[in-house]
Amino acid sequence: MPSLTVREARLRRHRRVRAKLHGDAVRPRLDDDSGKTLASASHLALAKSFKGDKTAQAEAVGKALATAAKKAGVDTCVFDRGGYLYHGRVKALADGAREGGLEF
Repeated sequence: MPSLTVREARLRRHRRVRAKLHGDAVRPRLDDDSGKTLASASHLALAKSFKGDKTAQAEAVGKALATAAKKAGVDTCVFDRGGYLYHGRVKALADGAREGGLEF
């Protein structure tokens, strides 16, 4: 069996996670199955004076995401890590969203 590249392995994990993880009316994914984005946030929207490493940046984006979700009327959602390990920046983003009041 040929070995997988890093990208192929992540896409395989992504498909496996997506098969098990489905949002519904009560707990939607922030990007639902119909392709409509309910809320989004980016590091580009952070203040230019932001100081910190990329993990701190991910936590700040998580807080901004929670604020955007609350504006859209979403209090609880399903966290789709997209095939990435729940560690480092992904975990920081999730923790920041939880601190901002979003529940998964």
